[in-house]
Formats: sequence, C-alpha cells, structure tokens
Amino acid sequence: MKDERTIDEINRKIQNDDANIYTADEFKKLIKKGDAPTFDEVDVVTCGTCGVMSGTAAILNFIISDPGVFIRANEVYMNGVPAYAGPCPNEWLGSVDVILHGTAHSVYDESYGGGFLLKEILEGKPIDVRVETAEGKTIENTITKDDITRGQIIGARMAFKNYTAFTNPNKEPVKSIFAATPLEGNLRGLTFSGCGDLNPLQNDIPHNVIRSGSRVLLNGAIGYVLGDGTRSSDEKPNLMLSADLEEMDPYYLGGFKTGQGGEVYDTVAIPIPVLNEEIYNNLLITDDEIDLPVADIKGRHLPLDSTDYGKMWTGHDLRPQYDRSKCSTCDKCIVEEMCPTNAFKDKRLNITYCFGCGMCVSYCRHDAFDMDTGNVDLTINDNNVNIPIICRQSDRLRANKLSLKLKKMIENNEFKL
Repeated sequence: MKDERTIDEINRKIQNDDANIYTADEFKKLIKKGDAPTFDEVDVVTCGTCGVMSGTAAILNFIISDPGVFIRANEVYMNGVPAYAGPCPNEWLGSVDVILHGTAHSVYDESYGGGFLLKEILEGKPIDVRVETAEGKTIENTITKDDITRGQIIGARMAFKNYTAFTNPNKEPVKSIFAATPLEGNLRGLTFSGCGDLNPLQNDIPHNVIRSGSRVLLNGAIGYVLGDGTRSSDEKPNLMLSADLEEMDPYYLGGFKTGQGGEVYDTVAIPIPVLNEEIYNNLLITDDEIDLPVADIKGRHLPLDSTDYGKMWTGHDLRPQYDRSKCSTCDKCIVEEMCPTNAFKDKRLNITYCFGCGMCVSYCRHDAFDMDTGNVDLTINDNNVNIPIICRQSDRLRANKLSLKLKKMIENNEFKL
C-alpha cells in the first residue's frame, strides 16, 4: 500500500472500470455510520453545493435586427431586465453583445431579475428585447435560446466554503438579500446558506486539488475554475467559475426572490481525486464539525452566537409535502406571493421549481405544507432562545443530484479528471 497516487493513475482506474467513486453524500453517510472507506478504498469523491450566488453574470451575443438598421446599442432590456451593452459595439451588424447580471432587477418588477431570466432562456421561453440605440432609435424584438449565438456564464464568486446565518434581534423587520422576505424582528426566525459537508471547498482545505484550470460542473455544464473568486480569503474561500450557458440544465439555475429583490442561484459540483492521506483526511469532516456563526442581519458582521451545519441539516426534510385539501381560498395567497422560486402557483406546487427553502411551511395560514426545517438553541444577549429555521438559501437536493450526475459522468468517461 502506498499513501500517494497520481491523477493519471486514477484516470487509468476509471477507464478500466476499477475506480471507487463516491458522492459526498454517500461518503459522509458512511462516515456517520462508522463505516468510512479507507484511503485505499476511495479514489474520487464528487462534492456539490447549490445556493444563491450573487456574483453570477452572463455574456451574451444575439441578433436583434437586420444589418444596417442601427449603429450600436446604448441600452438593452431583456424582459425588462437591464443588460449592459458591450464591450463590443457591433457597429451596423444588427447584433448586440451584453453583460447580464444575475442580480439585475426588472424595471417593471423588482422581484423578477437576471436569475429568473436566465432560467427562462434555458427553458426556451420567448424573451422580449428592447434596444435603445446610439442614434435614438428603439428596436423591439422577441428572441429565444436559439437566437443566442454565444452565451457564457462567469461567476465572480461561487461555491463559498462557509457562510454566516442571520436572525433579527431588532424590533422592526429588516429587508436583506439574506432572507426571502423582510426578516421579522424579536428573533422570530433564522435564515442561512451553505451545504455544509457536501461543499467542495469544505472538503479541500487548503486548495489541495481545486485550482485554476480544474474542471467542474456548473449548472450541469462542464466548466473550469478561473481562480479564486472576488472577496476570497484563506478563511473564507470562494471560486471564480465559467461554463457555456447553452450547455446548462435549467433545473440547476434560476431566480430567488429576497427582501431586496430578485437574486440568482447556481449549482456546482467538483471532483476531489484522493491523491494522498491529507486530501483523504480533509474529506472526513461532517456537518456537526463545521461552525456556522449567527449574526444580526442588520449588522451582518456582528456575531451573536454560533451553531453548526449539523443543526441546520441533520434529520430535516429537503422538500415540503403539500396537502391541497387544506389549501383555503385566501383573498391573497401569501405562499404564492413570497415563494422565492415561484414554485407555488394556482394551488399547485411545481416540485421541479421548488428549492426546499421552507418559507411555505413558515407562512401558510392553513398548514397546507408540512416540512421539518428544524430549529436551533442559541444564547443571545445572555438569554437562551430557541429560533426556528425559516429560510434556507441553499439546496442540498440539487447539490446531491449534480454530484451524482458528475459521478456517473466520470464512471462513463464523459468527464476526465
């Protein structure tokens, strides 16, 4: 037995159908059962995370008119969402290059933004485009995914290793991107992000394997690590990632409404080849060993207490059960209004759109939704309090699914390490 192996050795084992590959979820379950594979019994662990990733942007090129109709675009709106014209002017060509921010909000509806727009593009839905030109013309047209000649996602900061959970000890509700609605005061609820022990960077400390040029799955498309993300640090690392938009699966990418308007969520899966004992030992961490600070949502960096990801995820449900017989005819359905991903409409739950955030369970007046999202005991200002978890901005179900997809792609030699 040797305590080191190379990427080439692991790739040869994969080609010979002799490699031992686990998803992070499979591997962690074995650890928790006291039956973890040894270093010699594991070659690759596929890790994943899914959550609101505000640094998401798309670079798009599409035709909006015949050549010669306008000089160049000054302003571009897609379903009312501003997309920034350029950098190329495309003079007289009838096409536009744009940079679309996942956090950009529609001029008509603040809750609709870049994340929702990108999902609709991938679903093949028609997109209304308005271009204000340099010479004062207004060009309007409708495009679909087929009209986009090139689309690339660049995530400026993605796959954070760790986050901060938030509650509101103040009297008044606070609007924030870290809560699906204004977070009520007097410690009535806790909101958090992060997939805990499934997260790629949590399993690769400090960047032993995940480096510039590493291949990843970003929303189902093969992409690459461009380097560390903006605001990345040794203590709180994140990644800059990129992949072809048109190769992505709309299930893994979409919009997420918050108290400050529409946001965007993404799903990332990254393989961890187990090259040595250090890499193997880093994979042994479990949710209950990962600290999660809890802060005042109004101060954001004012720590109140801390908990761990075991309290956030262990034993809790990933999706709600919906009982339509309990759904009353409300004058205004609060769940439909606040569902961050628009998964609930006309008394129907679209489980494909559902994010498992838990908002429906917390706010439905008639208990039509059943889901254990958990609660946490904290000590805040010398008082012992029990706070319900009312909003998750990360989704372990999508993270698990993409990790499993990556595992199968590696096994089928469709994704080479």
